[in-house]
Amino acid sequence: MAKFFLRKKIGDRVINGHPWIFSNELGDSEGDCEPGDIVEVYSYNGSFVGKGYINPASQIRIRLLTREKQVEINEQFFFDRIKQAWEYRKQIGYVENCRLIFGEADEMPALIIDKFNDYFVLQTLALGMDKWKQAIVAAINKIFSPRGIYERNDVPVRELEGLSQQKGFLSAPFDTNIIINENGLKFHVDIENGQKTGYFLDQQDNRRTIQHIVKDADVLEAFCYTGTFSLHAAHYGAKSVLGLDISENAVQTARRNATLNGHEDKCKFEAVNAFDILKQWGKEGKKYDVVMLDPPAFTKSRENIQKAITGYKEINLRGMKLTRPGGFLVTASCTNLVNPEMFLKTIEMAAKDAKRKLRQITWQTQASDHPILWHVPNTQYLKFLIVQVL
Repeated sequence: MAKFFLRKKIGDRVINGHPWIFSNELGDSEGDCEPGDIVEVYSYNGSFVGKGYINPASQIRIRLLTREKQVEINEQFFFDRIKQAWEYRKQIGYVENCRLIFGEADEMPALIIDKFNDYFVLQTLALGMDKWKQAIVAAINKIFSPRGIYERNDVPVRELEGLSQQKGFLSAPFDTNIIINENGLKFHVDIENGQKTGYFLDQQDNRRTIQHIVKDADVLEAFCYTGTFSLHAAHYGAKSVLGLDISENAVQTARRNATLNGHEDKCKFEAVNAFDILKQWGKEGKKYDVVMLDPPAFTKSRENIQKAITGYKEINLRGMKLTRPGGFLVTASCTNLVNPEMFLKTIEMAAKDAKRKLRQITWQTQASDHPILWHVPNTQYLKFLIVQVL
């Protein structure tokens, strides 16, 4: 097994627990290896750091899988890690639908597995993890005996690893349009063509938090996607709900979800550009008791962070202007590069420009099946805030 040594002055982040090793953090090496192979990593003075997979074509040169020298990286290793992750989810109450593997947070860098009842969707986002795909599928089959497994590797980040984008069945073919249960509601999930892995499980806890503020309220949701927050609002007693999304396909699914739950009279959905329509409605003086904003990530690169902040400020400014005095703004950001402090500061700036005062009600992150490791900051990405707009 090839050995790689960390450079003396910039290895502390890795020594302290982060699994990513960038090319500029590596010094000497011993032995040969192929892209995707398992290698050993040592500090500059020769002490063992960990084992992980390597890809010379990637900016993240090595991703560590274990800190234990005696641990062998083989099929049993992947079975044990997935079983361990499942035991954790069961322990904290995520049994039916959950993110079974959340990459680095489950010591499985670049691997995502979402469990939708008896169906599983996986993403292998780095070459070294992709090479173990069959072992991962074998472990899922052994632990769960699932009704189906689907690969959603149609994501651009794979190209940074020299991998092609692809999707398809990793089991016998099945109907990829399924229905899941969440908080007493039912939702259509399009595993094959939906966003990400087909559904946003990371907000499932946050959707419950709107229960009391939406009762008897007129509710507006922008960036509603398939209407999950909107349907929760109707379920929790909203008087009326209007969801907006730029995707006609998402809006059609949202309408199907409304019908599925018997809320088609209370929940209406429109395919429009939320930025444009909220600005227009603000000028017209429209008001809602609750405004909910859950936009997609505004940037995935550090070069565009300021552009993302401008976008968040703009959309929250519009949302506040549409909120009746004493009403509530529900707002979220899934942009990993916008940290919690930055997000709250942006909301504060939006309130100042809107000439409104805010009272914080709820401040949360992603659901606990997406665990956060304190020494790996990128495992905390979702910001979720409810404020009263005075």
